[in-house]
Amino acid sequence: MFAKKLLHKAVQHHLNHKLLQQGSLQQSELDPRIVIHYGIPSSSSLLAFDPIQRLLAIGTLDGRLKVIGGDNIEGLLISSKQLPYKYLEFLQNQGYLVGVLNDNDIQVWNLENRSLICSLQWESNITAFSVISGSRFIYVGDEHGLFSVIKFDAEEGQLSKSSNHLSAKFLREAAGFPESNDQPIVGILTQPYSSGNRLLIAFQDGLLILWDVSEAKIVFLGGGKDLQLKDGDGNSTETDTNLPADILEQNMGDKEISALCWASSDGSILAVGYLDGDILFWNLLSAAPSKGQQTTSSKNVVRLQLSNAERRIPVIVLQWSNSQKSHNDFTGQLFVYGGDEIGSEEVLTVLTLEWSSGMESLRCIGRADLTLNGTFADLILLPSLGARDLSSKDELFVLTNPGQIHYYDNAGLSALTSQQNRIASVSAQEFPVLIPMANPSLTVAKLIKLPSQLNSLKTLAEVASVLKTSSAPGSASSSNWPLTGGVPSHLSTVKGAAIERVYFVGYSNGSVLMCDATHPILSYICYIEGEVIGVKVAGSNAPVTKLEFCSASLLLAVGNECGLVRIYDLKERSDEKKTKLVTETKNEVHDSPQAKGPHCSAVFSLVGFPVQALSFANSGTKLAIGFLSGRVAVCDMKSLSVLFLIDGVPNSSSPITSMVWKQPCFESAVNSPKKPETPSGKSLEEILFILSRSGKINVVDGETGKMISSRPFHMKESTAISMYVIDDSISTSEASNEKQQEEPLKSTSGAYPEEPMQESSSTRLNSSEAELSSSETTHSGEILLYPLVLLCCENSLHLLSAKTLIQGNKKSIRKVEHLKPCYWTTILKKDDKFCGILSLLQTGTFEIRSLPDLELVTESSLLTILRWNYKVNMDKTMCSDDNGQIVLANGSELAFISLLASEKEFRSLERLPCLHDIVLAAAADAAFTFSSNQKKKQTSVPGILGGIVKGLKAGKISHANMTKISTSNFGHLEDIFFKPSLPESLPAVSVVTDEKEVELDIDDIQIDEPKTTASTSSPDVKNKQKDKLQNDRDKLFHGGTNDDVKPRVRTPEEIMAAYRKTGDAASVAAQTRNKLMERQEKLERISQRTADLQNGAENFASLANELVKTMERRKWWQI
Repeated sequence: MFAKKLLHKAVQHHLNHKLLQQGSLQQSELDPRIVIHYGIPSSSSLLAFDPIQRLLAIGTLDGRLKVIGGDNIEGLLISSKQLPYKYLEFLQNQGYLVGVLNDNDIQVWNLENRSLICSLQWESNITAFSVISGSRFIYVGDEHGLFSVIKFDAEEGQLSKSSNHLSAKFLREAAGFPESNDQPIVGILTQPYSSGNRLLIAFQDGLLILWDVSEAKIVFLGGGKDLQLKDGDGNSTETDTNLPADILEQNMGDKEISALCWASSDGSILAVGYLDGDILFWNLLSAAPSKGQQTTSSKNVVRLQLSNAERRIPVIVLQWSNSQKSHNDFTGQLFVYGGDEIGSEEVLTVLTLEWSSGMESLRCIGRADLTLNGTFADLILLPSLGARDLSSKDELFVLTNPGQIHYYDNAGLSALTSQQNRIASVSAQEFPVLIPMANPSLTVAKLIKLPSQLNSLKTLAEVASVLKTSSAPGSASSSNWPLTGGVPSHLSTVKGAAIERVYFVGYSNGSVLMCDATHPILSYICYIEGEVIGVKVAGSNAPVTKLEFCSASLLLAVGNECGLVRIYDLKERSDEKKTKLVTETKNEVHDSPQAKGPHCSAVFSLVGFPVQALSFANSGTKLAIGFLSGRVAVCDMKSLSVLFLIDGVPNSSSPITSMVWKQPCFESAVNSPKKPETPSGKSLEEILFILSRSGKINVVDGETGKMISSRPFHMKESTAISMYVIDDSISTSEASNEKQQEEPLKSTSGAYPEEPMQESSSTRLNSSEAELSSSETTHSGEILLYPLVLLCCENSLHLLSAKTLIQGNKKSIRKVEHLKPCYWTTILKKDDKFCGILSLLQTGTFEIRSLPDLELVTESSLLTILRWNYKVNMDKTMCSDDNGQIVLANGSELAFISLLASEKEFRSLERLPCLHDIVLAAAADAAFTFSSNQKKKQTSVPGILGGIVKGLKAGKISHANMTKISTSNFGHLEDIFFKPSLPESLPAVSVVTDEKEVELDIDDIQIDEPKTTASTSSPDVKNKQKDKLQNDRDKLFHGGTNDDVKPRVRTPEEIMAAYRKTGDAASVAAQTRNKLMERQEKLERISQRTADLQNGAENFASLANELVKTMERRKWWQI
């Protein structure tokens, strides 16, 4: 007898040892990553816009970047540094996004592969940042007044800093203010249509310098100390307010600049906002005075005030929009945030200004205040969808906290500021969220991964094609939304493809939204109203508390707070719709009129308490319903009737937390099936595990509701969260093969002393719970495979044997205690096998442990992955599909996280939508080049970009006026800033005067020398070029082509004065000969360059035309 006991304990010890070695999840297999993100981050603070790609970028305070396009295309980029972004701009139409963090780290993100391509750590604090439109050059100003240039090299993937720069001392001495200390540069603006040649540099103390980069001189000088201003008051509720004409003396010494923008399309007028709430308009076309002097005429500087109060809010943001109705450049709208009285309502002010008779006649002809919904964060103006001029700014995005985007279209803004048809207010269009989070609020969610072997995948796809809707009721319409950028994955556009994953969302009004989550771009399948048409029952619009879906039968169960459970049959297509109302006492059949969405086949109203748990049997023939009162009902889905209604746990009213159906057929080591029997000897078909919040587990017969376990299992120490029954994790056949028992061992639970517990820092093992009863072995010594039960509580995890649990044994095989309370758990599967358990703790930390040993594999957190903090009831809207895909909702954000590195369905770039349309970019570049060449020929080819894009995006971007788009290659900037030495002498203060007729001199022609290349010009080509340019040469040498004009003999004094040299006649003759030779060389280079440019223009024109024809023949999905 003693030998048998010893042998029995040896087998137990071996099983426990095998159990500890069964952990099948390794840290290398885990790689938490955000694969889908929808919504605006609550910490959003900055906006940027690409007018060609039609993309909006949002910078946040926590190191995230959100990029939004059209057709539900959104992407989230996360920096490794959890710091705010203070500057954000696109490299227009190039697929790159540039951001500057608070630690002055300049980052460049590649939108095509969604990765950080390079970064550059700036040594000083960056106070001004501007990307030259259409180029890869960036202007940077810092706290020490140093102006620098950065170049981005896409091929090398790096940022390079210019070797030459402009210092504050250099510029201020040239401007005549050497006494000031180094002042920070607070603004850099590139003058429109100057190809980056002219830029406005604004210093914090109010000094304004318009600098010509190519000529290295100051073109305009403003700011300073004593200045006469024409004063104007915009603080009137009247829309017809004319600015007063009195002249005031204003001391500029204490006026610090806080915002600035161009107030005209050509950059002739500058609007500057100050910390004291003033707004000054500067006329940059006025003649600049001599060094150290400034404009004193009131005709060139005008002051505007939004309020007469002594204490006003600083002007934070200024943006200008030219009036589309006016044919001149003297009317427009100024968008102002700030400048009003301290303590006033937070609004965005829109001023309509006009100065057709000159700056001295500037007047405010309209004022409107846009009330903000939330705290202001940023605004950006953009061209309207279909605008011919991409540089126009006639629509508005306003960003407010927390995470709200408001869009004002051109029609609304025009009506708001119109004198004739003025309206009191205009409503903004809200961001069209894919999954609504509020109004109604999201209460519960469910993610289902459909088994690939089921035919229901194709069936559900067919059903979805019938039910499919384009939008969810209550969500904002996206029909006229201005963002159209991005390219969806070709896999997501295949019609009739099988649906592999479904995402269900329940709302506070009882409605349910069903989405196709097979691809990274979610799409709507159907929307289900809370009220069932034709069935009047109280509580039908109560908040949804639980959702369950059976992939085998395509049945959807929806439970709510009033205890109602609605059953929807997604595959039912009969025209005669009947809905069955089932109560505890009666069954009623109601006619249900034809309605949109799936048909509700039954409504169960059994217990007037909230539904806490729903579970379909494996075949979908039965549905278990758990209530807050602790009651459990099992319903037959074929007859739509109630099989039984019992207490989930005897003598307990604790809410039901979880229910699991299992087939009771447990296999032996040689796969011989054996079904447990009821006390009456009848075989069990299905059993139901029931878990209450108090930690009690009961096992009942799925047909009758009778208890199978001898007594309910009770874990008293903590609140139960969830329960999982694992029946395929452990194989014990090896143990039986090692040591066969000669006869069945008869023992009872707890009959023998416990083995010493194996302990680690986080786990403990009770080996006595692995003891085998006589029913667990066969006469041949084969050990049956009974499933394991994983009980998840707030403070601990328990691994139990289903057999011993049924017998009422309270000992755990494995136990893990949490350091902090756990609120949510989910099981992880790999190759359809259970491999791990994820627990979300109160601190927002994820713990991932392997199964069945419960060893800690890795830790992560919401803050690390998503930059979120855990919020109360966040667990209510969390869900997963058991394959490592987790869905979380927070505020207006919805995120899908992929945990397993082997999961390629969402991680592959081929499946993700592309945030940069390379076809559109190539077409736009070709159109730019073609338009530039046509402009050189003085011909007009309007709308070439619109023609190309029409074939690419079905008219998402209409005709564009390419004559206003700079097409310079900006090579001169590289020559100036990235080659050694700037001029040592100070720049001169240049006076911009009225244009006068000047005489063209060949010596004034500057020719950019091209890089050394092999010449392809032939003598014949050169002769033809000489013939074409003969007339131009005659004009240059003789002043015209008139044969009557005779050469004039110059005196020696004139020759010496022209060349600024003195000396004898021989010296002058030698210099003249050298000049003539240089002139001849210049003319030859001009001829060659002209021919090359002409050939290049023709080639680009041909390329553009061929591209247009090719794209018009291709379908959009072939691009």
